[in-house]
Amino acid sequence: MANNNRSNSKTSFDQMKYEIANQVGVNLKQGYNGDISSRDAGKIGGNIVKKVFESYTGNQYELEKK
Repeated sequence: MANNNRSNSKTSFDQMKYEIANQVGVNLKQGYNGDISSRDAGKIGGNIVKKVFESYTGNQYELEKK
């Protein structure tokens, strides 16, 4: 049962990752993505953290733009 839970969370995470990549304009493909820039990977990762934070706390977190 724990393995099924892990599989569902992996699928949910992958779905969120591709949705966020699409929103920020990064062309993310299935499988290997080692050819994307660090900046683009950071955009995706940063937005994932922001979304997880919002769902955990129920608050929207505004990132400062510098």
